[in-house]
Amino acid sequence: VDERYAITEKENAQVLQAHFPEGVQGPLLRFPKKEKKKLIILRQLIGRFDPLRKYSENEVNDILKAAFEDYVTLRRYLIEYGFLDRYPDGSCYWVKND
Repeated sequence: VDERYAITEKENAQVLQAHFPEGVQGPLLRFPKKEKKKLIILRQLIGRFDPLRKYSENEVNDILKAAFEDYVTLRRYLIEYGFLDRYPDGSCYWVKND
């Protein structure tokens, strides 16, 4: 991660509070446009998944639907940003542990 995406604890807390007004296990108010804020949100959302478990697409969707109505966007970004991985056919998802 380059310097543009260095995140202080204070920034992290402010972004989470602004985007999860009911608490971090509650719903996401809106998905941010700024990259740094996206990273903070995605890092929080990946915590809703068990890193030792494999998930079907429906299970991933259900977890993300509880956070935000546009769960497809969340799923896509979690994959694009390297938080989740999947089989090419989308039949199985897991938390990426690099």
